[in-house]
Amino acid sequence: MAKAGKSNVQVITFELEGEFIALNDLLKLAGVCDSGGAGKALVAAGEVSVDGAPESRKTAKIRVGQVVSLAGIDIRVVAA
Repeated sequence: MAKAGKSNVQVITFELEGEFIALNDLLKLAGVCDSGGAGKALVAAGEVSVDGAPESRKTAKIRVGQVVSLAGIDIRVVAA
């Protein structure tokens, strides 16, 4: 599933049931961290990007088609 040149990137596919999900909640539900608070800490530390751009809003609205990246992990958001 990984793209050429990014072979050490783990890809997680997250099925979104609503219109959007808060970034910190996505990180928790995708299994990247243990809690929404831990997700907020990752964002605050500048370790998270959305569609290749750094994201500093802990509750940024993530929608279908977006890719959230951090520490060798890509979370691809798809429609449920």
